[in-house]
Amino acid sequence: MRPRELEPWFTAVSALKFVGPSTTEALARLLRLTREVEEAQSRPPVLRDLLFHMPVGLLDRRVITPVADVKTGDYATLEVEIIEHVPPPRSRRKIPYRVVGQDGTGILILTYYHVKDNYLTRSLPVGSKRIICGTVSMVDGQASISHPDITAPPEKAAQVLRLAPIYPLTYALTQRMLHYAIEQTWPRVKPLPEWLDAAFMRERGFSSFTDSLRRIHAPVDAVDITVDGPARARLAYDELLASQLALALARRMVQRQTSYRITHSAKVEAALKAALPFTLTKGQSQVLADISADMASGHRMVRLLQGDVGSGKTILAFAAMAQVAAEGYQACLMAPTDLLARQHLETLAPLAQQLGIRLGFLSGKMKKAEQAAIRANAEAGEFEIPIGTHALFQENVAFKNLALLIIDEQHRFGVGQRMKLASKGITPHLLQMTATPIPRSLGMTLYGDMEISSLTERPPGRQAIDTRAIPFTRHEEVVEGLARVLAAGEKAYWVCPLIEEQSEEDKAAMNLDLAAAEERYKELSARFAGKVGLVHGRMKLAEREKVMQAFAHGDVQLLVATTVVEVGVNVPEATVMVIEHAERFGLAQLHQLRGRVGRSDKASRCILLYHDPLSQLAKSRLNILRDTNDGFVIAEEDLRLRGAGDMLGTRQTGMPDFVLADLAHHLPLLRIAHDDAKLILNRDPDLLSERGRGLRLLLALFEYDAAITQLKSV
Repeated sequence: MRPRELEPWFTAVSALKFVGPSTTEALARLLRLTREVEEAQSRPPVLRDLLFHMPVGLLDRRVITPVADVKTGDYATLEVEIIEHVPPPRSRRKIPYRVVGQDGTGILILTYYHVKDNYLTRSLPVGSKRIICGTVSMVDGQASISHPDITAPPEKAAQVLRLAPIYPLTYALTQRMLHYAIEQTWPRVKPLPEWLDAAFMRERGFSSFTDSLRRIHAPVDAVDITVDGPARARLAYDELLASQLALALARRMVQRQTSYRITHSAKVEAALKAALPFTLTKGQSQVLADISADMASGHRMVRLLQGDVGSGKTILAFAAMAQVAAEGYQACLMAPTDLLARQHLETLAPLAQQLGIRLGFLSGKMKKAEQAAIRANAEAGEFEIPIGTHALFQENVAFKNLALLIIDEQHRFGVGQRMKLASKGITPHLLQMTATPIPRSLGMTLYGDMEISSLTERPPGRQAIDTRAIPFTRHEEVVEGLARVLAAGEKAYWVCPLIEEQSEEDKAAMNLDLAAAEERYKELSARFAGKVGLVHGRMKLAEREKVMQAFAHGDVQLLVATTVVEVGVNVPEATVMVIEHAERFGLAQLHQLRGRVGRSDKASRCILLYHDPLSQLAKSRLNILRDTNDGFVIAEEDLRLRGAGDMLGTRQTGMPDFVLADLAHHLPLLRIAHDDAKLILNRDPDLLSERGRGLRLLLALFEYDAAITQLKSV
């Protein structure tokens, strides 16, 4: 299906010189690939991915500095004459190989470890002149560079004396390797036809797509790599326009699709309401009525249900699934993690039993024999409601008659995957759920292919959570307060921050944070012996589950956790949430963590322990959380404070992930792209014009292949 013009862009990086299996694997980890398309996450990295890897800084190699003028820590460009080689004694291999150079103002020592054969004597012969680039250190008063980035002859000065981009790296990759790989891509990829309006490009100062990419990877000015510069803005707009076109095509596709007609059963609804220990709110009843009307229409439902933690999303999902089961069809509930999927199973099992509905469970963490048995039962229709992780939707999982698919935490299932379902001929009704309210100003722009329902009421009997910001210097008072809470038989969380592992620097930070969580656990265990549990991402699943179950149903009253672990087990007895280093969390994540308490009629508290000094942004963030429990207000305030900054971090808040666009800076472009996409499809519904053919390339470039299948053939 991919257009011929794009084949070079999707050549595997392993086709490049010196990119072997280990480097390919390292690049796959680094590039992270397109998030929206499931297949892209498992395919090997391609040249497009390499060119879409954006630099984060610059090295200025344009000026040659005399050796006498450099100092420790400088990144310098020097030109020296090689005057001596000093190899280490054969018996002392740990001593570095030294190459001595001079420029008339001083001596420069180049040091190398693990030198092979005569490589250095060939590349740096005595008497030759070389341009050297690298970070300087002073050793015994002499300038030294260990493993310089560049050692080039003067005749290559034009290639060396320029700005050089700095890229994010991962283990086993260096800047030099990445630069060399990217340089090799340019002869392979060809410029693409223009898909943007010429007048719009002139107004914005945009160059062509390929020229903008080149400008970023070979900058001539510092503005070329800035996120707000014209080159990056051009690329961001292309990605946003592709997403908005895909959304518009998806919405058009949904409007044309038929699906299972599920007639609403008043008997099933009455049985469910009788089984519930509470009465549905007016808002919950309205959302349920909307879902029922969608499923009874004969057209396919594609709806997003958003609401705070504890707002009743899971119960409404079950109500919809019960209606489907009553008609003799299957409904499937998927969650992003094994832990949350098991929580859904535990929550819904009593209700299902009362209504005579059979539940099944499938997770990638189960043994293969167990998975095979569950898959066979799902295909035979033994389960009316299979529950599990995304293992439920792998190629080898089939359903007898799936009429409703419900996905918890919808950001893990993007527009590409939504369209993929339909392109396979599978058209179940689709309900996606998120606990992160989306600002009204972004909802239709980011989820334009879906209807959106919002749960804004607090369930009956739930009290507002008393939220307080307290400096860490008073944490002993917090521990004293916890003593009173635990003595009353209530439970509490103590959450410590944890940075995701991305680089060696982040790994070091993560180890520090993990150590801090373990230290906090030791401190609190000494105070509350036998009542404290610890969970973190490096624990084995069985061990973690044991602690979580002890917290939910056993003697553990205080759970110390890092945020890499979902602490979403429903524990109504938990009435206190302590968040350590609260200033390091995003506002949406703070709000979600706070929602782990306040799940009963008991008074609940959230303690935000912060470390001074606080930035103005951190103060505003904590004040907002202290002043309101309304997630929709918080979402709007977060957008106002940071212009869609951390609020749009996908792992925490459910917003779609982009590779080239940064919504903290490019949100205005998203709104323009939204309007542009509507105008384009009004004028050229199947993208058959000259510009339309270019836009087909754009969709394919960003791997919205399912969107292209909705268009007439050129």
